[in-house]
Amino acid sequence: MRHLIPACQALALLWLAAGANAQESKQEFKIKEVANVAALPISQLAPGTIAFADHKADPLAQPETGLLKFEDWDRTRPLEKELLSLWPSYVEPTQTVTVSGVKRQVKRKLHVYVAEARFLVPKPPGALRLADYAATSFIERVDPAIKHRVIAASDVIPNKDQDAAFSRRPDRRWCEPPDRVVCIESRYDLEGKLPTGIRLANKLEEGGKKIAEFLEFQSELKALAPQEIDAASLKKLTGLDTAIAGALEQSTFHVNQIMSFGKLLAVFQAHPTDAGKTVVTAYMVLGIKSDVLEKKKEYANVPVLRNLLPAQVLAGNSSFNTGTSISAGVPKYVRYQVLAIARLMGKG
Repeated sequence: MRHLIPACQALALLWLAAGANAQESKQEFKIKEVANVAALPISQLAPGTIAFADHKADPLAQPETGLLKFEDWDRTRPLEKELLSLWPSYVEPTQTVTVSGVKRQVKRKLHVYVAEARFLVPKPPGALRLADYAATSFIERVDPAIKHRVIAASDVIPNKDQDAAFSRRPDRRWCEPPDRVVCIESRYDLEGKLPTGIRLANKLEEGGKKIAEFLEFQSELKALAPQEIDAASLKKLTGLDTAIAGALEQSTFHVNQIMSFGKLLAVFQAHPTDAGKTVVTAYMVLGIKSDVLEKKKEYANVPVLRNLLPAQVLAGNSSFNTGTSISAGVPKYVRYQVLAIARLMGKG
């Protein structure tokens, strides 16, 4: 018996260690709100933690939405604007509109939501396969509520529709060359109370453009080739001066309503002190049409719709907000997206 006791103690220690390892492997990511991701020392970023900032307290941001005017973003954060717009020289689009039968050029003012996040992937940069992330199979797992299908460059609306010419790249056609990018059309059907609210709002609208009960958008997804990476600028953006292993980019260039563009950029860098880890810094920018934030103020006078003000819904502060996808409002949606991406990349 006295020989059996030490053996049982050893087995118990092994069982506890195995349980601890299992818990570590199943560790859930959690978000830690910070003022500035780039200013947070890597030594303070614990495994399973996502440092997140969306600058909603920025003095220039709208108090009710946390959004920045595009022109203020361009003026105060020029490097962000250059790297996180649809292309470096992107400006607020000018569109042709018809008023009383007369066509005229109108500049579409924008507000932007800018979020940044940083987390650790428990594998060395050389073990990452960025091509696995530049695939519809990956983004389908990020948010199952959004449905995707692969399309060709000939299906891209800015490529073929003159009315969407303001979203054309100046250097090449979207989704070309086809062997380097994945071209995607996505659809999200609004959830919860929002469709009912939209139907009521459309009944109040006389002769104007109706609000759709879904968002449909087109984008291209790609792992950036070495020659497409401006390492010096990306290091300045992330605030981390270590080797860049690669970058993943999704550019949303057409949306049926509310937005003009979107950009997701994830930068993969070597950990400064641990060769077995990779530092991922991810950015998400949404370019929202400014007039959307101002319109429909008449809803405030309709009891059932007074919580359907676009600015309120976008900020996630409406009783119409629901779920974890786009219907939750921009801040919650982006946080859920970042959590999902970190979990998927952390698994391998």
